[in-house]
Amino acid sequence: MKKEYYNIHKDLIERCRNKDSKAQFELYKLYYKAMYNTCYRITGDEMEAEDIMQESFLVAFEKINTYKGEVSFGAWLKKIVINKSLDTIKKKKIELVPIDDKILKIKKEENNEEDAGKYKIEAIRNAIEQLADGYRIVLSLYLLEGYDHDEISQILNISSSNSRSQLSRAKQRLKEILKNEKY
Repeated sequence: MKKEYYNIHKDLIERCRNKDSKAQFELYKLYYKAMYNTCYRITGDEMEAEDIMQESFLVAFEKINTYKGEVSFGAWLKKIVINKSLDTIKKKKIELVPIDDKILKIKKEENNEEDAGKYKIEAIRNAIEQLADGYRIVLSLYLLEGYDHDEISQILNISSSNSRSQLSRAKQRLKEILKNEKY
């Protein structure tokens, strides 16, 4: 038996189920910034992120009766946003960078504390935007959205080891960009 998640916005959600537009707007105001940021981190395009966020809210309000309360509403909504963002990327036929798993040996991350705090947040954000889509998506899902490699492999339909490889290469490429930009 699954435990029901206590949602602090339960009343708002119930009103949304009854098609209350004011409640929908209140829920939108609570989550739109976080959802926009998630879209933007995946797509790397402001206009696309705005469109995807809007579409995701429409889908969420249409399907709100399927929300069972097993996770927070924000987590449920974020899953819709991530799936919509990935669908958009797939429609553009942008592929993940192929990696031969047999050849690639993932290096253990160097724990270089000298690099910690060296770069400013804005510089890192700009560098992330310069990553290839496949790298940026895996990096965003893992580091920013908190998904593990098994979850990412299911979302992107890739192997778990490919997800690890993409993340490792994304971090390596990110360091190169930051060094070349001399932040």
